[in-house]
Amino acid sequence: MITTVLIPILIVLGLIILFTGIFTVKQQTSAIVERFGKYRNIRHSGLQFKIPIIDQIAGRINLKVQQLDVLVETKTKDDVFVKLKISVQFQVIKMNVYDAFYKLESPHDQITSYVFDVVRAEVPKMKLDNVFERKNDIAIAVKRELNQAMSDYGYDIIKTLVTDIDPDAQVKSAMNRINAAEREKVAAEYIGEAERIKIVAKARAEAESKRLQGQGIADQRREIARGLEESVDVLNNVGINSQEASALIVVTQHYDTLQSIGEHTNSNLILLPNSPQAGSDMLNNMIASFTASNQIGEAMKEKNAKNLAAKTKPKRRRDSPDREEETE
Repeated sequence: MITTVLIPILIVLGLIILFTGIFTVKQQTSAIVERFGKYRNIRHSGLQFKIPIIDQIAGRINLKVQQLDVLVETKTKDDVFVKLKISVQFQVIKMNVYDAFYKLESPHDQITSYVFDVVRAEVPKMKLDNVFERKNDIAIAVKRELNQAMSDYGYDIIKTLVTDIDPDAQVKSAMNRINAAEREKVAAEYIGEAERIKIVAKARAEAESKRLQGQGIADQRREIARGLEESVDVLNNVGINSQEASALIVVTQHYDTLQSIGEHTNSNLILLPNSPQAGSDMLNNMIASFTASNQIGEAMKEKNAKNLAAKTKPKRRRDSPDREEETE
């Protein structure tokens, strides 16, 4: 009777003990097995067996690449406080699972301490602008230090990245103002250069316009002179002398001018003098002025010739023989 009761109990206990000796390990994971508290072996992914009650699973180690983000606040060489976010990607070396499990209690705290130490040693050597420019140097320094320290504990540092650089809010505002002022300076220089180009181009255009205008006026006066010359020749051929011909031309042009003014309505132009005798008087005055100018010019030429002759005449020395004979 007692035997029939114990048999099912023993069977149940046996099944329980059997199932406690069977366990599974996930992919990219390692399990550490201990026997009576002492390290036994490491089991990798798959279905595994252990001695029930005697063997125990002490822990499991993740073999995947992990990332730890560390936020460090430090001071730059130019006394600016800045926060840096360092992302450390690390992995447990499969062959060194024993070291990773037994030698290091808290790998995250260990990595964080090394990151703080390296960043606070490197950044104070740089100015704020250099921190932005040389963030890769900071990341390389962190990785080099971590590899030297964590390799003894079975950890491999895959990559370190400086993912964020955050200066103080007032410093960022000042940097933005500096950048804005620099861009405004460049914009002002470009605007000034554009204005200079416009002024130079306008001056060149005006100079070319004046040149062409002067050339046109010169051509116009040249043609007018030719026309007057031809008119005087025609009048001379019919028995009118040059002075009479010139007076006739001046009077004719005077009336042509009056006619041209009269063709425009609402004109405020007044020609003074406008009598018929005005043309003849103006011609006589011009002829008298030309005659006086010619006479003055001839007189100046004669005077200059006399002065030049007096300067170039050789002087006789006082001690010449002729002078001595006259004295005797």
